[in-house]
Amino acid sequence: MPIRVLLLGGTAEAAELAARSVREFGAALDLVTSWAGRTQAAPDLPGRLRIGGFGGARGLATYLAGERIAAVIDATHPFAARISAQARQACESAGVPLLALERPPWPKEPGDRWIEADSLAEAARLLPNLGRRAFLTVGAGGVPAFADVQDVWFLVRLLAMPDRPLALGPHVVVIGRGPFTAEAERTLMAEHRIDILVSKASGGAPTQAKIAAARDLGIPVLLIRRPAESALRLTGDQVMAKLKPLFPETRG
Repeated sequence: MPIRVLLLGGTAEAAELAARSVREFGAALDLVTSWAGRTQAAPDLPGRLRIGGFGGARGLATYLAGERIAAVIDATHPFAARISAQARQACESAGVPLLALERPPWPKEPGDRWIEADSLAEAARLLPNLGRRAFLTVGAGGVPAFADVQDVWFLVRLLAMPDRPLALGPHVVVIGRGPFTAEAERTLMAEHRIDILVSKASGGAPTQAKIAAARDLGIPVLLIRRPAESALRLTGDQVMAKLKPLFPETRG
């Protein structure tokens, strides 16, 4: 019988790990990816896709037991602290191993002009003193924090068009999913005369191009710091090594 693994996804790294796991373990793996996001924004993933919540830590623990999940991989966004905490609690309750995937932070390079904030609210307070034309890349859930910002025009990038108009000052919405190229990001920022980039300090290669583009253009970056980590994070190779003992027939 295939070994069932639950992958908590919603990131490019999750999609990459899903593809890698299926290649490595083949039919011995029954991979279920829980996608944290809108259905129309989900990429084409191997295995089975599950959309929607579990009902908190207790609901997830019940799901793990009922579905006989052998391991959980947390490959959610670094800012999805609540989901990660619920996964940790559920796995402890159900006695299921939890493997948390690392997303490396962006390295600061010569020419980077970073202003760091501890929260979206702090970033919104700082923004009017830093620029007048902002490229806002904080996700749909982060946009409301900037609703009361005055005297700033926004270029807002989202994964999908919102269901209703954004509660935000003057703005234009662009739709896109990484990875992006630095050249495309430079062109986008130049066309819209961007003078400040606003981003969560998400890290990872798929969205690093905007940081490089801002550096090339001499544009400052207002970065929202990551929440404190509550679990040891593993590289993709380490996650695969931890999974391998579950599949003895694939060894060697």
